[in-house]
Amino acid sequence: MSLVNAEGAADLLGTLLDIPDTQDARSRYLSNVLAGFRDFFAVQSVTLVLGRDGRWEVDATAGTTGDSADSMRSLANTLPLTQVSEAVDSGRISVDDDVCVVPLSEGPDSARQSAALVIHGAIDRTRQDMIGDAAVWMNRVLVHVEASQNYRRRIEQQNLVLEASARWQQSESDEALLKAIADTACQLLHCERASIFLWDRRRGVLVGRPALGIDGQTLEVPDNAGIVGEVLRTRKPCFWTDKSDKENRVNRNIDASLNFQTRSLLAVPMVGERDQVLGVFEVINHQHDSFADADAALLTDLAVHAAVAITSLRVKTKLAKSRDRLLKDAASSSVMIGQHATIRAVRENASKVAQSDLAVLIRGDNGTGKEVVARNIHFQSERREGPFIAVNCAALVESLLESELFGHEEGAFTDARRTRVGQFEAASGGTLFLDEIGDMSLAGQAKLLRVLEEKVIVRVGGTQTIPVDVRVIAATNQPLEDLIRNQRFREDLFFRLNVVPMNLPRLVDRGEDVLILAEHFLKQFRYEAGRVDLKLADDAKVGMLRYSWPGNVRELRNAMERACYLSTGDEISLPDLGLRGGQINSRGGSSMNRLLDAGNGELDRLTEATRDFQIRHINGVIESVGGNMTAAAEKLGLHRSNLYRKMRQLGMSTSGG
Repeated sequence: MSLVNAEGAADLLGTLLDIPDTQDARSRYLSNVLAGFRDFFAVQSVTLVLGRDGRWEVDATAGTTGDSADSMRSLANTLPLTQVSEAVDSGRISVDDDVCVVPLSEGPDSARQSAALVIHGAIDRTRQDMIGDAAVWMNRVLVHVEASQNYRRRIEQQNLVLEASARWQQSESDEALLKAIADTACQLLHCERASIFLWDRRRGVLVGRPALGIDGQTLEVPDNAGIVGEVLRTRKPCFWTDKSDKENRVNRNIDASLNFQTRSLLAVPMVGERDQVLGVFEVINHQHDSFADADAALLTDLAVHAAVAITSLRVKTKLAKSRDRLLKDAASSSVMIGQHATIRAVRENASKVAQSDLAVLIRGDNGTGKEVVARNIHFQSERREGPFIAVNCAALVESLLESELFGHEEGAFTDARRTRVGQFEAASGGTLFLDEIGDMSLAGQAKLLRVLEEKVIVRVGGTQTIPVDVRVIAATNQPLEDLIRNQRFREDLFFRLNVVPMNLPRLVDRGEDVLILAEHFLKQFRYEAGRVDLKLADDAKVGMLRYSWPGNVRELRNAMERACYLSTGDEISLPDLGLRGGQINSRGGSSMNRLLDAGNGELDRLTEATRDFQIRHINGVIESVGGNMTAAAEKLGLHRSNLYRKMRQLGMSTSGG
């Protein structure tokens, strides 16, 4: 560049290349450069104008009018708009009287926003080339400053988006989450309102929440209507402004009903995992008139994180429902069935003790339901979402007891190839059920007592203490008081476990509960066996009441399961239960069916006779249908697979089927 005033040219060049390293770098740079232009070229004013929404606006100026809002508006009214447009369109400097317009964009095909310098003051032709060269330098530096400032702004915005996204993840409901997302969008994009339109594919509508930023309302629009429908279809951002776009693209009826005026709008698609469109994110009325490309980029970032948050909440909600359903199913399987006074008392005590972490000792014969009571307590407690782990102490040999309960470190002994978590650690946050506690060795009892008192464990081969948060419920079928007298059970451990004692009665002592439990198991197993019409015959009911049930509830359950699969006909009769004749209790009265009248040890022979009858009957039915097993099963009231099971149970050959 050839400059008349070399010293002034050096100053101007220094100003052109002096880039402020501040957040407001662009405005500072323009203020300095435009003032340098004015002083060097000795003109009245130098103004930078930008093309926005089809009109020219003053961006920055240096002159005698000042830079107040009123001065800027007054200056905008004096702009030679036609001259500016022609200069930008042609890409050449335009001089008319005392006004010179220097285009800063690269002509009509430039992707950058249209811009020009408007210079008021006489500039001779010899200096027009100089000001054109200086404007080129200014434009290049300005592009760099804008890019740098936009990059810094994008980094700041990304940090704000990430912080907001982290807060969104804490939301517990759709309403709270969508409101938080909309509030963040309004704050970061400097707009009045925001809505998230979620796509209901089945109904073909977009549901906006919160509706136009108004709490407690939703807005439903067809998924092919308006700007949101366009965004959903094209999956691209869409702008709208009332100064340049068609009115029919927005729904003015909604504005009228809410006493609201939409002036500008930006909408972007919300795309979730697997490239699936969840809906549309919309913001309305930018505080500075209209939305720009930078706003679309920011809203797109927000939409990405919003889609993740919405999807995560849906998954979390679904998992919570599944968890609650599983907990409900698990709890229903641990219900204590029966109306006997002792069972009602156990149920009542279980409900009370479940609200605490008190140790419970359940005592009763094998098969009386000690684990059912323990599970019932667990699923009524605040620990219901934690694990329930049952350990059979009788099955733990002395050498493995400590490793099983407390875990071990890698290399602690010969077979310890890796670190193993013990049952106390595994049950942390939940309940540990120690069944058959009376069979634990004295050494194991001592270690258990220490853990119960200190609430920490040390793995075998380790030195680090590990805190455990476990509720312990123990059970036994042995007389612990006798074991204590014989020095086979620690008295201090007994008192530590026996904080809340519960005693379960034998099934034979529970009266009519036998039939209540039988009906409960019948309902469960007949559906599993595919025999929904199966019932208990009267002789079976009488027999169950007279039977002594040495195996208690476990034996009754097994008998009902076996009968549901193997009995013939629509009723379960006494022989189908397979009860042991020596265990019949005579107190049942004289109403016993003739099948019991054999008495005096004759029931075993009667059962054998019944078995022979069943074999002959099944063979007769099979022969009557010509060996068609499906037809035979139907005639016997069984499924084909159940007929085969029955035949195998009776020792019959099934190879022919």
